[in-house]
Amino acid sequence: MIRLLALILWGAGATLAAAQDVDPPTPVEVWEAERTTIFDAAALTLEDFMWRARPVVVFADNPNDPRFQQQLELLAERPDDLADRDVIVIVDTDPSAASALRTRLRPRGFMLVIMGKDGQVELRKPAPWSAREISRSIDKMPLRQQEVETRRLDR
Repeated sequence: MIRLLALILWGAGATLAAAQDVDPPTPVEVWEAERTTIFDAAALTLEDFMWRARPVVVFADNPNDPRFQQQLELLAERPDDLADRDVIVIVDTDPSAASALRTRLRPRGFMLVIMGKDGQVELRKPAPWSAREISRSIDKMPLRQQEVETRRLDR
């Protein structure tokens, strides 16, 4: 449901922009305006978010997969924790579309992938994880520790 709402809102923004003869917002602009938006893998390229965001990619072979649904519910419980860590949530539930992410990461059924801002895979999980577990994993990354230290010194 969250995915559907996010894609509808993004689609509505693009339609409104087209009706006003304005360029629709890019995925980066949408994410920067609302960091809890969930994106479809077919609608963006990972390179656009390089060094800006940490992709958390949720794969399933079907949007009705119970693990996929559970993962979206778990992410929805603490979206601000993920936004604070510059996370962009990307979903891919259509194997036949062969998105660039699916081709690169080669999931088999359900898979959760946590990536760094450099685009490298940090962790793969075959089962849903809570936002708290994802946040803790991100907090162990060297770049995240550097970000926290920089923020601490800037205060």
